[in-house]
Amino acid sequence: MLDDPWFYAAAIPALLLIGISKGGFGGGFGTVGVPMLALVIPPTQAAAILLPVLALMDLVGLYTYRGLWDRRQMRILAPGAVAGILLGTATFAVTSEDAVRLIIGTIAVGFTLWRFAGALAARRRQTETAAADPNLVKGSFWSGVAGYTSFVAHAGGPPLNVYLLPQQLDKTAYVGTTVVFFALVNYVKLVPYGFLGQFDATNLATSAVLTPLAPVGVLMGVFLHKRVSQELLFQVVYAGLLVTGVKLLWDGSAMFR
Repeated sequence: MLDDPWFYAAAIPALLLIGISKGGFGGGFGTVGVPMLALVIPPTQAAAILLPVLALMDLVGLYTYRGLWDRRQMRILAPGAVAGILLGTATFAVTSEDAVRLIIGTIAVGFTLWRFAGALAARRRQTETAAADPNLVKGSFWSGVAGYTSFVAHAGGPPLNVYLLPQQLDKTAYVGTTVVFFALVNYVKLVPYGFLGQFDATNLATSAVLTPLAPVGVLMGVFLHKRVSQELLFQVVYAGLLVTGVKLLWDGSAMFR
C-alpha cells in the first residue's frame, strides 16, 4: 500500500469530487482525479488505483438513478465507447508516461477553457438555441473519444459532454445517462487493466483503503444535486483543474526538452 502522505492529500479530495460528480452535482468534476494524483505518482498508476473505486461508485450511482437514463442515447454511445477502450488498450505499450501527462494536461486545460467559453457564450445569448437531436455519427465519434480518454485518464466526461450538452436533456436524465455510460466504460476497462498488469498488490491495497470514500462522495453529490447551486464550486474546481493541467503539460513536455 502507498504510504506517501502527499498521495492521500491529493487522493481524498479527488475521490470526493469524483463521487460528487457521479452523484449528479458538478458535471465534469470527475476529470480532476487522475490529474491531481498524477502530480504525486505516475499517471498510469493513478488510473489503476482509481478504477476499482470508480467501479464501486458506479454501483451506487446505478442504484440511485435506476430507470432515469436515456436508452436511445446509450444504444448510440455504447459501441463507440468500447471501440475507444480497445484503442487505448492497443496503444498502451507505446505510450510513455510523459505522453500520458501531455494527454491528461491537454484534457484538463481544454475542458476548463471549453466550459469557461461555453458559460460566457450562454450569458451573451439573448435567446436559447434549439436542442440538437441524437445523432449516430456524432455520438459514435464522441463516445469513441470518451472511451479512449477514459481508458487513459478516467477523463471521458469532456468529449461525452461535447455530444450530450447541446441536446439539452432534462437534468436528471442527463445525469442518469452519464452514470450508465461510465458504469459501462469502467467495468469494461477492468478487463484490459487486469490484462496489462495494472492491478498489482500495491495498487489494489491502496484502492481498498480508499474504497470507503466511494459511497460518501456519491451520496454527497446526490444531496447537493437537489439543494445547492453549482456556480461557486464550479469556479473553484475548474480553476484548480486548469492549474493542474498546466503543470502536467509542463512536466510532460520534458519528453521534448
